[in-house]
Amino acid sequence: MNKKMQNIAVLIEFLAGSGLAIFFHQVLRYPEAAYTIFGIGVLLSLVTYLLREDIEKTRAELLEQYHQAHELTFAIARISDPECLSKAHEWIASAMRAISLLQQGYIPMDKTEFYLEGAKQMEQAVHHAKMADRITTGWDSRGALHNFYQANLRAIERGVKITRIFVVNREDLAEPDFQKVLLTQCRNDIDVRIAFHDELPSATNISNRDTDSSFDFAIYDDQVITDVFSKPGKYFGRKTSEPVEVAKYLHLYELVEHSAYAVTLEDDKVILTGDVIPLAS
Repeated sequence: MNKKMQNIAVLIEFLAGSGLAIFFHQVLRYPEAAYTIFGIGVLLSLVTYLLREDIEKTRAELLEQYHQAHELTFAIARISDPECLSKAHEWIASAMRAISLLQQGYIPMDKTEFYLEGAKQMEQAVHHAKMADRITTGWDSRGALHNFYQANLRAIERGVKITRIFVVNREDLAEPDFQKVLLTQCRNDIDVRIAFHDELPSATNISNRDTDSSFDFAIYDDQVITDVFSKPGKYFGRKTSEPVEVAKYLHLYELVEHSAYAVTLEDDKVILTGDVIPLAS
């Protein structure tokens, strides 16, 4: 109906201009003015027609964008059950946290996705992979972690340098399982170092978050970051290649590296360089 009204309005404008031109030509005997009025009338009809078309097109696009932007709101408004409504709000809050990460340039990932991404980045690494790790056992038995470690070994074969700083508590160093991890990685030409958690800064500003860092992250060729969340949740970790965020992690790595100790092998035991007593008996 709206379209028909627009067409009728254009027709009326055309008829009005034509009628006025005929009046000047037949009644007033003024053909020059008649032709001028007719031409101007046709042009005005064309201009108003195009303007109406453009306005209608813009209106339709705005309505479509409005409905798309409020589609979720309209859907929630149709939920009548209070328990279902509460659950919907929980999901939206979770989605908004994920969207907030995406806005900062971070991609949230579950545990399997995290180690898969780490393996991919290691396969693409060319120069240096810098890593800070919390104590994690199962490097040779847990599937995702084992495959990630195999990608480490392939990178070393290509000439990539890997520095892994284990962030630990002092009492953890004597644990046989941790000693096994240290021995394996040292023998595989990984530059292993030890940093004590109580010697590191307790709070570091990472991605606008002033919170305890997980100290479990990797920097690939100073270009890509993967980081484990310090608190458990829906997502295990995240990835970013945003230069500003990468710079923050490079600074954090410098802090960790500055506090780290080199290690050496002595009688199949891993000790801190300079220590005379093995860390494991």
